[in-house]
Amino acid sequence: MRSTHGYPHSLLMLAIESNGVIGLRLMKLMHGGRRARREAEQMVTEKIHAALEAGASMMTGATGDQIVRGYRRRVAANAKRLGRLKTVRRKRRKRKTRSSFF
Repeated sequence: MRSTHGYPHSLLMLAIESNGVIGLRLMKLMHGGRRARREAEQMVTEKIHAALEAGASMMTGATGDQIVRGYRRRVAANAKRLGRLKTVRRKRRKRKTRSSFF
């Protein structure tokens, strides 16, 4: 179903949705490690590809609304990917039991 609100609504929704993805990314980056490094690299790569795609779309005559929709699709995919719960299973250490004197 297509929105009848138009371009300003699409821009507002892009801003709101992007804010959520930024929060999810920050949480992932704060954890650090290999996954955070991979996320940072992927983020930069995605931004470059998105900018190139938007530029190519503009040169072929795409409207602003079409370009914003393309960005919203990417943001939705990132939100879905980042929102998945990925837990790391850690081995539990056995507690040392105290020996009683009684």
